[in-house]
Amino acid sequence: MIKTIATTPYTDQKMGTAGLRRKSKVVTQPNYIENFMQSIFNVIGELKGKTFVVGGDGRYYNDVAIQKIIKMAAANGISRLIIGQNGFISTPAGSNIILKNKADGGFILSASHNPGGINGDFGIKYSNHTGGQIPSSISDKIYQETLKIKEYKICDVADIDLSKLGRQEVCGMQIDVIDPVKDYVEMMEGIFDFAAIKALFAKGFTMRFDAMNAVTGPYALKIFEEILGAPKGSVVNYKPLPDFGGLHPDPNMVYAKELVNFMFSDKAADFGAANDGDGDRNMILGKKFFVTPSDSLAILTDHFNLIPAYKNGIYGVAKSAATSTAVEKVAKAHNIGYYEVPTGWKYFVNLMDSKRITFCGEESFGTGSSHIREKDGIWAVLFWLNIIAATGKSVEEITTEFWQKYGRSYYVRFDFEGVDTEVADKMMADLEAKLPSLAGQTFEGFKVSEAGAFVYNDPVDHSSTKNGLIVRFTDGSRIVYRLSGTGSSGATIRVYLERYSKDDLKNDPLKMLTEIFKIAMSISEIPERTGKHQADVVT
Repeated sequence: MIKTIATTPYTDQKMGTAGLRRKSKVVTQPNYIENFMQSIFNVIGELKGKTFVVGGDGRYYNDVAIQKIIKMAAANGISRLIIGQNGFISTPAGSNIILKNKADGGFILSASHNPGGINGDFGIKYSNHTGGQIPSSISDKIYQETLKIKEYKICDVADIDLSKLGRQEVCGMQIDVIDPVKDYVEMMEGIFDFAAIKALFAKGFTMRFDAMNAVTGPYALKIFEEILGAPKGSVVNYKPLPDFGGLHPDPNMVYAKELVNFMFSDKAADFGAANDGDGDRNMILGKKFFVTPSDSLAILTDHFNLIPAYKNGIYGVAKSAATSTAVEKVAKAHNIGYYEVPTGWKYFVNLMDSKRITFCGEESFGTGSSHIREKDGIWAVLFWLNIIAATGKSVEEITTEFWQKYGRSYYVRFDFEGVDTEVADKMMADLEAKLPSLAGQTFEGFKVSEAGAFVYNDPVDHSSTKNGLIVRFTDGSRIVYRLSGTGSSGATIRVYLERYSKDDLKNDPLKMLTEIFKIAMSISEIPERTGKHQADVVT
C-alpha cells in the first residue's frame, strides 16, 4: 500500500515569514505539494510515535492537498494525525490544538489574508511543537531539501472521509477527526468574562462581525451569536468558501469595504470587527471610527487588568519594528517588559516561552498573547468587547481617552505591490548603504537622528536578525522600509510612516504625514525606480 514515487525538484519552494505561499496554479503542478511535504518529513527525521495537527481555511485546493498530506504522513511513519472536521481549522485554533494535545507540530493550509480560488493563492504553514512558526534555521534546511529531492512516499488508498467526527486508521496511522471549534471556545471562556459580555448584548449592544467567507465564520457564529447572545445576523459572510466568495480576506480599510461602509453609515452597529482568511488577523471599528492595529495593541495592553486571565499582571509586551511606538509608552507606564522584533510571529515565540512577554502584535492587523503561539483574531475581538463591557464606553471613547493619556502616534502603511523582485532588492540594498549618511540632515523640517538597518538580537537564543530599514527623527517620527515576505508573486515594498503628537489628537493621519511621505519617497527613490508614484494599498 506504500509507494515510493520518483520526482524532480522545484526551485521555488523557499518559505517566507509564515510558510510557503504560491499561486494556486503553481501548487497544482504535478508533485508540487508532495515534494514540499516530503522535504519537511525528511528534515524532521524520525517520525514514528509523532503526532501532527492538520487543517486549513477551506480555500481552493485545501481538500486535495489535505488528502495528499494524510496519505504521505501515513507512508512516512507518523503515528497520529488530528484533523479538523471537513479539513477546517483556523490558525489560532490549530496552535491551541497542538499545545493542548502536546503534538509535535501541525500543518495549517492557508495563504492567510491573500485571495483564494483557482486564480488566487495557496499556502502551507508548518508549526512545531510550540504551536508557533518554525525558526528560519529549520525552514532553510527544508528549502535545501526541496532542491535535491528525488522521491516521495505515499500510501495508495482511497480518500479519507473527514466529514465524520471520530477515529479512523490509514496504513497503520491513527486519524482523529475533531470539532475544530469546541476546544477553541473552551479556551476563550477561560480567558474572558463571558458573563459580562453577554450582559452587554442583553442591554441592546450591537455588533457586526465580517468573517469574509473564511474559516472563522463557524467560530464567530458559535461564540458571538449562540453563546454571547449577539443579535442574529451580527455575523456576516460566515460560510467558508474556496474562493471566499470573491472577497479578498484581508481585514483592512481597503479590502473589508463592505464592513467599513456599514460602520461609517448612519446604520452602524456599536462595534465592528473582521478576521482574515485563516483567522489570525483582526480589524476593530467603532461607529464611524477606525482603530489602527498599532493603537489596538497599545490599548489592549493598557487595559490588561480588566481581563480575568490577566488581572494578576502580565510579563511584558512586544511589537514588530514596523509597528508604531504607541505600546512602548504603555509598557513604560506599567513598568513591564518591552521588546521590538523583526516582522514575523516566530520572533515572539522565544519571548513568550521564556515568560518575557504576554502580549504581542504587528501593524499588519495581527494581535495575540501567550495563550497560544500565533496571532488570534477572535481573541482580539473578545478583548475589545470585554473592555467595553467593563468600562461602559464606546470604541471611540476608549481610544480617545488613550490618546489623551499617552499622546497619539499618527500611523499609516503604504504598500507598493507587484514590483519586480530584482528592482525591489536593488532599491533596498542601495537604500541601506545610503541611510547612515543621513544622520543629522534635515528634510521638510524633520531632522534625522539616526538611520540604518534594524537589527534584532534575540535575548533567548542570542541569534541576530536584520529586518527592514528605519529612519528616526528627533521628534520621535519614523520611516520604516521593508520587503514583505507574505506575497505569492513579485515583491511588495512596504513603507510605514509614524508621527507622534501630544496635543493634536484628532487630525487626519494622511494630512499629518504628508511631509514625511514626501521624505520617504525622496530618500528611497521609489517613483524613479518602480514607476509607482502612489501606493497600491494604503492602510
